[in-house]
Amino acid sequence: MKLIRTLIFVFSFFIALIAEGVVMANDPENSIQIELKDGNVIIELLPDIAPNHVNRIKELAREGFYDGVPFHRVIEGFMAQTGDGENRNGTGGSTKPDLKNEFGDTPHLRGTVSMARTADPDSANSQFFICFAEAPHLDGQYTVFGQVVEGMEFVDKIKRGEPGSGSVDDPDEMITVRVISDL
Repeated sequence: MKLIRTLIFVFSFFIALIAEGVVMANDPENSIQIELKDGNVIIELLPDIAPNHVNRIKELAREGFYDGVPFHRVIEGFMAQTGDGENRNGTGGSTKPDLKNEFGDTPHLRGTVSMARTADPDSANSQFFICFAEAPHLDGQYTVFGQVVEGMEFVDKIKRGEPGSGSVDDPDEMITVRVISDL
C-alpha cells in the first residue's frame, strides 16, 4: 500500500510540473526545445542511432543557427521541413561539411525527426523534417535522429504549403532552438 501511495505521489508531482510548463526531458543534453509561435516542442535526440547527426544539430542549435529559420516546405499529412539557415528557402545548409549517412532501421512515425538531403545519401547538412504521420517509404533512406516527445500539437499547427510542392508563402519559423541542458 505504501508503494502505491508513493507512486501516486510521484505521478501527481510530474503531472503538476507538466501543468506548470516545466520541461521534462529524459536526457537534457540530448534533447532540444524548438520554440514555435503556438508553443514549445521537445525533441529527444537519438545519439545511439545517429551520433554525428545529433552532434551537428546540437552544435548548430548552440550557435543560434536555427533561430528564425522558416519551415520552407510543409506537406499536409506528410512532413514539415526546415533548417536552411543559409538561404531560408530549402536550397542551402550551413558552412559545415555534409554528413555521411547514418541510416538505420528506425521507422519514420508521427513525430519522427529526420535529416533532409539531396539525392546523394551523404549530403545531409542542417536541414531536417518532422513527420506529421507514418512515412514508411522513407525508412532506411534518411537518417532518423530524434523523436518529438512533447508539443506535437504545435507542430500540427505549422502553416501548410502548396499542394504538391509544399512551398510555403509567408512560412512559420522556429523562433529559437536550444539544447535543453543549456536552458
